[in-house]
Amino acid sequence: MTLVEPITVLIAEDHAVVREGTREILENDPTLVVVAEASDGPSVLELVAHHRPQVILLDLNLPILNGIEVTRRLRAAAREPRILILSAYDDEDYVIAALTAGADGYLLKTSHAADVVAALHAVVGGEVVLDGGVAPAVLSRARDGTPTSGPLTRRELDVLRLAARGARTKEIASSLDVSTRTVEAHLTSIYTKLGVAGRTEAILRASAMGLVSARGAGRLP
Repeated sequence: MTLVEPITVLIAEDHAVVREGTREILENDPTLVVVAEASDGPSVLELVAHHRPQVILLDLNLPILNGIEVTRRLRAAAREPRILILSAYDDEDYVIAALTAGADGYLLKTSHAADVVAALHAVVGGEVVLDGGVAPAVLSRARDGTPTSGPLTRRELDVLRLAARGARTKEIASSLDVSTRTVEAHLTSIYTKLGVAGRTEAILRASAMGLVSARGAGRLP
């Protein structure tokens, strides 16, 4: 009888209680083994290089570098692990941004434990997994021929226009009464939709499209 090696998993989640609970769930399954845990974006990149997990169970709302940016950097570096997003966000723009960045699947945190385990196996096997709560909207956009990059949402335009005026992330968050992580998520989605690598390029591209004024864009980091 041939023994099958368990799938190696890295859990990336900033809330310790959620991370610990997820690890317990995964380790109750003999076909999975958790090789590392990360609580912020840069740690994910470091741990992937060190442990080379087969799959990352990745939260979008990570400190310093959010999950979409982590995904983009891993794919840009041709890192091998499959990436399964496990997120509280059911907005289709986040789903599209994650998939465009290179994620292999997207599940909501309302998923049952068995569904998460099955999804990990599926993405390692080369499948794309979409939570039933977000799949209809995403598939509808694909059928309608709507570009997956999509137009900027009203809130993304608000973020971009404030950035074009020179506002930093904390100032944008304060002005819009949202968290800095939400602003970072919006910025990542903006970069994906505009096909750019950073804030200055996004402002210049949006200015050329007539969406914002690029005044002061050169002074942004």
